[in-house]
Amino acid sequence: MMAFKNCGVCAGGNLLKGRTDFLVARRNMAALRLSAAVQLLKDKANVLWSSSLQQQRLLRLPQVSRCSAVAFSVGSGLCAVPITHQQVENLSHESLIRRASCLVTDSANTHLSQTTLALVDALTQYAKALHTLIALQKRYIASIGKLSPAEDDSIWQVIIGQRVEVGDRLEDCNRFESNWINAINICELSAEAAYNSGAEHACTATRTNLQVAQTKVDEVKEISKEAQKKLAETKAEEIQRMAEYSSSIYLESVPEAYLRED
Repeated sequence: MMAFKNCGVCAGGNLLKGRTDFLVARRNMAALRLSAAVQLLKDKANVLWSSSLQQQRLLRLPQVSRCSAVAFSVGSGLCAVPITHQQVENLSHESLIRRASCLVTDSANTHLSQTTLALVDALTQYAKALHTLIALQKRYIASIGKLSPAEDDSIWQVIIGQRVEVGDRLEDCNRFESNWINAINICELSAEAAYNSGAEHACTATRTNLQVAQTKVDEVKEISKEAQKKLAETKAEEIQRMAEYSSSIYLESVPEAYLRED
């Protein structure tokens, strides 16, 4: 009987100890989970903080050109005009329009610069193509009557190909000149708008750019006109030379008796 009681006491003690160990293990596991969750939250907070700092660095402008934006609604859209910190105290309609006019003239000047460069390059290539055609035709004129039919046909194929090249370059000139004229008109309108808004400096700069662009295009156009004039002279020389050659051929084919006077 005593042995049975002792066994019961031992069994109860073991059961109580096992339950205590189980509770301790669960408490330790919960503590580990809580620690892992806290660490995860800290990591996420650090990532968000680092990302926020990086965005602030990317969005931060240099101190010299740092500006704010004054937003206003136009129709269903939202527009913003940059305003420097020194001008924050002056947000009148006049100052905003003046600032917007300066931005318009900047864009217009960029457009004018690009279209002028394209037109000047197209005119230069056109003049080169004309000079190449002039050189080919002069070589042909010098060789009239000295070439075989095959050689004559070969050089004419080259001349015809060069004439096609001249036509293509002229089409490029016409296309880019149309864009350039539009850019000129835009700059004139933007300069007038800048002047009316009180942005005299932007107006003066735009009108100066207009004069420079016009002068440069006129210079290259003059070169192209000179090349066209030389080409016309070469064609006239070719016609005259061909007439002289045809006349000499005719005289050689006519019997001498028909050429004598009665």
